[in-house]
Amino acid sequence: MHPSVYKRPLLWLLAFVLLGVSCFYKPHPAAQDVSRFITKEPVTLVGRVDGFSAYKKDSHNVIVKVQSVNGVPATGRVYARIKETPAQWQDVIRLEGKLQKPYNVELLGNFAWGDYLAVKGVFAEIRAENFTLERPAMGLFRAVRAVRQDILQTFSAAFGPELAGIAGGVVLGERGETAPALYTAFQDSGAIHLLVASGGNVGFVTLMVLGVLAWVGVGRRRSTLVALLAAGVYTLVAGADAPLVRAYFMAVCACVGFLINRNSGVFQGLLLSCLMLVAGSPSVVFETGFQMSFLATAAIIICLSNWTPPAKWPRAVRFFVQIFLATLSTQLALLPVFTNVFYKVSITGLLSNMLLVPLASGIMGLGFAFYALSCLHLGFVLQWALWAALWLFKMFVVFFASFSFSSLPAAAWPGWAVAAYYIGLFWVFNAPRWSFAKKLAPYGAALLLLLWAGQLCFTPELKIWLLREWNSPVILVRTKAGQTLLFGAAIDGEKLARAVLKSGSRRIDGVFLSTASAREQKGLEELQALLPVGQVFRPFAGHNWPGETADFGPTRVTAQWGLHARKDGGTWRTRGYAGTGKESLSYQIEYAGAKVQTGSGNYWVQTPSGALRSEQNKTVFARI
Repeated sequence: MHPSVYKRPLLWLLAFVLLGVSCFYKPHPAAQDVSRFITKEPVTLVGRVDGFSAYKKDSHNVIVKVQSVNGVPATGRVYARIKETPAQWQDVIRLEGKLQKPYNVELLGNFAWGDYLAVKGVFAEIRAENFTLERPAMGLFRAVRAVRQDILQTFSAAFGPELAGIAGGVVLGERGETAPALYTAFQDSGAIHLLVASGGNVGFVTLMVLGVLAWVGVGRRRSTLVALLAAGVYTLVAGADAPLVRAYFMAVCACVGFLINRNSGVFQGLLLSCLMLVAGSPSVVFETGFQMSFLATAAIIICLSNWTPPAKWPRAVRFFVQIFLATLSTQLALLPVFTNVFYKVSITGLLSNMLLVPLASGIMGLGFAFYALSCLHLGFVLQWALWAALWLFKMFVVFFASFSFSSLPAAAWPGWAVAAYYIGLFWVFNAPRWSFAKKLAPYGAALLLLLWAGQLCFTPELKIWLLREWNSPVILVRTKAGQTLLFGAAIDGEKLARAVLKSGSRRIDGVFLSTASAREQKGLEELQALLPVGQVFRPFAGHNWPGETADFGPTRVTAQWGLHARKDGGTWRTRGYAGTGKESLSYQIEYAGAKVQTGSGNYWVQTPSGALRSEQNKTVFARI
C-alpha cells in the first residue's frame, strides 16, 4: 500500500471522529426513550424485534425497538425477556409487563450489564408476562430467519449440542449454550474470535462463491454479482452486526474495483464503512466487536501490502507465509484489546491460530455444503467429514489451552501505553517501505516522547478505588511508584483479581484486613489462587497492632484503632481490646507527603481534600 494513502482526507476525518466520540460521547437516553416510562405499574409496549432471540435459562431474550408505550409514542430500545414462543427478527410484537432499569454492578474491571446495554442504546428491561404478535416480518426477513434456524437445527440434529455449538459459532456466530469449560479453553487458546461471525466470514463467503462460479465457467460480471448477493444474504443470516456490515461494504468496494479493472481501494472502503457505522450509531465505537474487527482488518491490509513474499518463492510457500503474516498481524493488533477486555494474554495464540484459522475456513465451507446436501437429503455424504473437522477443531482448542502457560494474567494498559504501542506497530508494519519509514521515525519518536512526558506529569501520587458490592466494601490503592495495596477482601476473589488487573497491576504487595471475618478470609484465599499476593496483615496478629507500621518502599502503612464516621460528619475511634468483639482496625497510608486514612470496615477513606464514601454496587475513584 502506497504511503500516499495515509494522506487521504477520509483517514483523518475518521480519526477525528473516533477521537471525538471516544472522548466526549456518552450513551444517554433520548427525551422520549422508553426508560422514561419506568414506573411500578405494568405497561403495554409495542415494538419491532431488532435481532435474533437468544434462549437463556427460562426465557427467550431479545432487543426490541420501541414504537409506543401505553399507546404513547416512544423511542429507544428495550431488552425483553419472553417466556412464551420466541419473538422473531423484524416482527412487530406487543408485550405486557413491568419496565425496570437494567441491573448493574459497576465493580472495577468486572462486567457491568447496564453499561453493556447502554452501549447498544438500551436503558430499560421488561419481563413480559404476555406476548402478542402484532404483525409478522416481511417475507425476506422471514426467509432469512427460517434459513438461519434450519441451519442451526441441522447442525444440532447431526452432531449433538457441543459440536453443533462449535459449528454454529464458526459458520453463523451462534455458539448456543457452550459449556463454560470449553468457552474458557477458547479464551486461553486465543481462538475465542472464531466463535463470532466476523468480517472474515463475509470475505470467505464472497471468495468461495467467486471461486466456485469461476470453476464452472460463469463470466466475471455475473459471478461477481452472485457473490455479492450471496455475501449479502449471509450478512443478514448471521445477524447483520457492525463487523459484518463493515465487511460487506468492503466486499462491495473490492468487487466493483474488480469489475472495472481498477485498484479497489480496500483500505478506503474500510475507512468509509467505519465512518458510516459511527455516523449512524456513535456508541458502536465502544463495542468490543467493532474495535476488534476494525483493528484486525486494518492490520492485515497494511501488513500484507508491505510485507509481501518475493514472487520467485514457490506458490505454496508464499501462501503459508501470507497466512502466518495475517495471523501475526491480527494477534499483534488485538493484543491491547484482548488484554483490556479479558485481562489475560494467550501465549499459544499465534501457533493455535495458524492451525485453527484455516481449519475454521474448512469448517465453513463444509458446513455450507453439508447444509445444502441436507436439503436434498444427501447430508450423509459430508456428515462424517464435517464431524471429523469439528472434532479436530475442538481437540486443537483443548490441547493449546491445556498448558499451564497457555494464558497468563495481564494488567490493563493505560491509554498512553495503548497509543504508544500502536504508533510503534504502525511503524513496524510500514518498515519494508524504508524511505517512508525513515521519514516517519522522527514523528513517531516525538509522539512517544510526548506520551512519556504526559504520563510522568499527569500520573497522580495515589490512585484510590472504593469497591463495594452490596454490603462488602474493599479499598484498592495504587501508588505512583507502583505499589498495590488492598484493604479488605470481602468480595469474590475472581472479581478482586479483575479489579487489580484493571488498575494496571499484576500483583498485590500487601493485603490489610480490618476484621477477621470468614467472608474476608474466603475472598483472600480465592485471590491468592489467581494473583501473586505479598504480605497479609490480619488484625491483632503478629506485627499488626495499633501503632505498628509496614513499609513498602516509599509507602508506609500504619495500623490504627477502627475509625468510624458519625452522622454529623465527624469521626470516632474504637477503643476496645482484641477478643472483646468490638475491636477493628483502620489504616493510615503515607506516600510522597500525602496521608490517607481508611475508615473502619472500608466504607470510606479520609483524604487531604475530605472524606470519600463508597456507594453500593459502584466504584468510587479518587486521585491524589
